[in-house]
Parts: sequence; C-alpha cells; structure tokens
Amino acid sequence: MPGPGGLRPLATEADRERLVALLREHYAVGLFGLDELDRRVGTVLSARFLDEAAAAVTDLPASAPPGTAPSAPSSSGPPRRGRRRRGHAHADQPAAGWVPTSERFRDPSTSTVMRVWVDPADQSRHYVPEPEP
Repeated sequence: MPGPGGLRPLATEADRERLVALLREHYAVGLFGLDELDRRVGTVLSARFLDEAAAAVTDLPASAPPGTAPSAPSSSGPPRRGRRRRGHAHADQPAAGWVPTSERFRDPSTSTVMRVWVDPADQSRHYVPEPEP
C-alpha cells in the first residue's frame, strides 16, 4: 500500500522483529510446521517494503486486538507512553497464552536458571524458573 506521495513504506528492523515474533507465536501453537515457519520468516527477512513483509502474516488469525497487531502501520502523531514493551516480571510458572522463547539465563541472585516467556497481548517479557532436569 503506497504511503504519502505514492511511496511504499520500507520495512524496518522493528517491523521485521514484530512480524517474526508473531510467526513464532503461531508456530508455537501449532498453526503450521517448521518448514512453513522457515518459508514465512524468509519472506519477512528478505522483504524491502512493509507490505511485502506483512504478506507473510496476512492469512493468520490475529493474536492481539485490532489495531495492535504487528502488521498494523504505526500511527501518526506523538508517541504514546507505554506502547512499547512494558518491562519484565518474574513468575512462578507461565500464564496461559505466554509463548516460550529460546532465551535462558542464570539469575545472579538465586543461581536459578530462568526461561524467558513473552505475553503476545502486550509483548511483555516474563522470567520463569526452568524445571530441574
């Protein structure tokens, strides 16, 4: 879709990161397999324009309320407080709907291995203790 003056908006790294995160969420819940994830991520990463990158997610159900999906163009006007990630939180166990990431770290205060989970609704990150093997 052309922007002002007929120019198509370029895909930014932030756009690509949001779209890839959305694809990973859908993969994690079993909407498609690894080959399809690889194909769609390749589309996002190789796209020059935002509409080309967003094409990789247009057939997927939205995981966020309308207007907040990663493929939605950013609104004009002054930035709103709290639009970006809301920070980090510790939790004893993941909540329903949270998506695990491959990120793990050792909590320096307790020496516990923590896994990072993301809440797709607001992109907040949560640290949950990794179960003992």
